[in-house]
Amino acid sequence: QAIQAINGHSSISPEEFTNIVFQKVDANKDGELTLEEFMTGVENDKDLMEMITKSFDLSDVLKIIQSG
Repeated sequence: QAIQAINGHSSISPEEFTNIVFQKVDANKDGELTLEEFMTGVENDKDLMEMITKSFDLSDVLKIIQSG
């Protein structure tokens, strides 16, 4: 939520974002993600990779920190 607020990315809620990630990368459908599942899933899904890259862009955070 904090990253979304700083970046202005609020087109979907954090809950919706989490649900999308789980739907796309929870390979064994156990409701839990291992690091391996997450990495493999993101590497194999161009759209998800783009969504995550945009969602976790911390460049605005760094600008705020640098400006004091």
